[in-house]
Amino acid sequence: MPRLSGHTAALAVAGLLAACSPQAQDEIARSAARSALTPVVADTFPGVPLEPTLDCLIDNANAQQIRALAADAVIGPTESTVQIAQDIASKPETLRCLALNGLPALLR
Repeated sequence: MPRLSGHTAALAVAGLLAACSPQAQDEIARSAARSALTPVVADTFPGVPLEPTLDCLIDNANAQQIRALAADAVIGPTESTVQIAQDIASKPETLRCLALNGLPALLR
């Protein structure tokens, strides 16, 4: 199966989302973004509790980051996926979320 370019993947995702309600669009995009982030988080941050970390990243991503990650879910993680994950992870609100949710999960 041929791989889609980033632009083509973004158009495909946008086309799929256009047919949905705004709430469904957000849910689908966030789910796709989570899918793209999962292998990146698992590889980049081994040993970190996956689900709380993904929740913190997704909850603190802006709309543009969610859309870019959703497109990456179609084509597979890229260097851009890693960069976006690092950008989100460096936000103060994400660090607070990880401290409150990720560390307790790690210590259990």
